[in-house]
Amino acid sequence: MPDYKEMYLKMFRATEKAIDILIAAQRDCEEMYTSDQEPVICIVPPNKPDIDQPE
Repeated sequence: MPDYKEMYLKMFRATEKAIDILIAAQRDCEEMYTSDQEPVICIVPPNKPDIDQPE
């Protein structure tokens, strides 16, 4: 007869390891995102339409 308690504990431990790996990956990605430099934003003035050209 299978040892259901041991089967449950094995699955529980594996699940905990998987969750820990995912949490670590998320933290690493958040750190990468927050430590990146802010992009340089330039405001470009709109082109003025030529008066000689019809609309």
